[in-house]
Order: sequence, then structure tokens, then C-alpha cells
Amino acid sequence: MPAYTSEFDAALVGGKTNLDMRLRYESVDDNTNKDAKAATLRTRLGYQTGDYNGFFAFGEFEDVHVVGSVDEYAPETGGFAVVADPVVTQLNQGFIGYKGLSNTSLKLGRQRLLLDNARFIGNVGWRQNEQTFDALSFVNTSLPETVITYAYLNQVNGILERFEADVSNHLLNATYSGFKAVKITGYAYLLEDDDTNAENDTYGLRAGGALGLSANHKLLYTAEFADQSTENNDADYLFLESGLKFGTALFKVGYEVLGSDSGDYGFQTPFATKHAFNGWADQFLATPSTGLKDAMFTVEAKLGGVKFLGVYHKYSADQGNVDYGTESNFLAVKTLGRRYSLGLKYARYRADSWKTDTDKLWFWGQLKI
Repeated sequence: MPAYTSEFDAALVGGKTNLDMRLRYESVDDNTNKDAKAATLRTRLGYQTGDYNGFFAFGEFEDVHVVGSVDEYAPETGGFAVVADPVVTQLNQGFIGYKGLSNTSLKLGRQRLLLDNARFIGNVGWRQNEQTFDALSFVNTSLPETVITYAYLNQVNGILERFEADVSNHLLNATYSGFKAVKITGYAYLLEDDDTNAENDTYGLRAGGALGLSANHKLLYTAEFADQSTENNDADYLFLESGLKFGTALFKVGYEVLGSDSGDYGFQTPFATKHAFNGWADQFLATPSTGLKDAMFTVEAKLGGVKFLGVYHKYSADQGNVDYGTESNFLAVKTLGRRYSLGLKYARYRADSWKTDTDKLWFWGQLKI
């Protein structure tokens, strides 16, 4: 047998598999629709080959189905509140990778993309059917302490069918970590919808880091600013956060502004992991035209091997003196060994002038191999 054939066979069968299963129950009371109840099991099974002359391949299938006929939720059943976990079986990721260039990795195909904290580009990993992208991407680390990421996207595979889109998007992100106390990131996200020709260009700068005050105390800080322009509007983004860490306890205060252009347009983050921001009740997945100010306070601790997290949000408009409402979030997660975890999560939104009171509750168990 020729040597190249055996090397190819070795790469083909010498890879590694991954398995990710999450069983979750979610209930939603939005004071408008019938209360939703959803029990779903999400399974992802993937395989990555070994390297062959610098090339490798990865494929991952995803299945989401209802458990125990608990499907009283939209989009599966009309009239109920939304739980954005549709029943689906599909190719979640499928790409060819190449590592043969110095300090550079490339991927071509359907893939998961997360940039920085996923505020602008993310996989919406909280939902059972995650967001992926059909893209060409590369990561380069040739410059000292610098990571440069570029991706060209031609399709977005959203968590729901209505979020899927044909696009011509250019993403550029560069991070420098050569300073001791701060990491700096600059980015340009140039988005274009192929069907509508709508454009959305965002340029931004983010800086964050930690300063050790003592052996068990750290001061954390982050500042970010971005400008976004469309064909007819322009809006700014601002994020400021500071925190103090005492051993396993963490206290943070933050202030985020998704600005408004004279009340006609609010700063948008269409491909973000939106659930992670502005409250878990998901009341601000699309920014109001009058913008959004989110003042937040976070407490995090680990007790008895359980991670606890609490967040309080106060929302208001950027344009005009309008209160939107408040929200309280609570999370408890227990990790069991390296593969298992159990979780409880609750969101309580109380409306003022935006939408209606909403409560959401989740229980889940997860296996990762």
C-alpha cells in the first residue's frame, strides 16, 4: 500500500469524537400568550479527523426533539409563549481546516464563531439549536502578543428559521495582550444582507484587564466603544464595567448604552449571543428605536461546589426620559466531574413602558464528552 494512502487512512480514522447532550425544561409566562412549557433534548455528535499534510475535517450533527410530549410552546404549538428551541435535525458544523501555514489556521465551511465576549458575533449557545455560519475564516498569531481573526460569511444559520439569511459579511478582529494590565481589541464588522442589500457597519475598540490588589483580591475593569452606521442612520455603543474579586466571590457594576439616532434607529447586534446581555428574559433582542440604557449589578460566588450568579438590571431609553423596566436574574450550576452538570436559572422582568411582565424558569442537565 502506498505510504500516502496509509497516512491518509491514519488521519481519517485517528481523529476524535465529541458528544454534547442537554436535557432542559423551560417555562415562560409573558402575560400575553398562554404559559409555555417545553421539555427538549439537544444532542450534538461530531467527529474531527487527524491531520493530513496540514488538512483536517470536522463534521457535527445536531438533533433537538421534544421529550414526554411537553411541547406547549411556540413555534411548535400556536397560541403559547415563545421558547426558541424548535424541533430540528441538521448539520450543525461541517468544515475543512488547514494548519500548514506558519502561525495561521484556516477553516472553510459551516462553523461556530465567537469573537470576544460574543456581544457582536456569537453562537447563541444558550439555545438548543445554536447559531452557526457558512464562512471562510482564519486566525493568525504571527505578531507578538497579537491575534488577528478574519472571516467572510455568506450564510447565517440562525436559532429559528426566520433568523437565517444570505449575507456578504466581513469580520475583522485584532487583539493585543502585550500590556500587563490591559488587553486591547479593535474590530470592524461590515454586514450586508444579500436579499435586501441593507448594510450595517460597526467599528469599535475594547479594553479590559485586571489589577492584583493582594493575593486574593483583584480589581477588574472593561471599557468599550463602537460606532455603527447604516444607509440612513448612525448610532454609538458604550460599555463600562468595574468589579472586585475576593477569592471566589465577585462583585461588578456595569453600564451599557445601545445608542439611538434621534429616536429613529437603535444600535443593533444582529449576530450576537443576545441572551447573555440585557437580561435573560430576552426582552431586548432587538434594540428599540429610542435606544437602550442598561445599568446592572452582578454578584457571583462559589459555595459547596455550586456556582451562584445574580444580576439586577434597570432599563431606560437612550433618547427621551423613558423607563423601560427592571429585571432580576438568578443562576445556580453544579458541575459533577468533568462531564456532567446540573443547572437552575430564573429571569423576572417587570415592565414599565416596554413590553409586559415576563417570568422564565429553566432546569437542565448536561453531558459533554
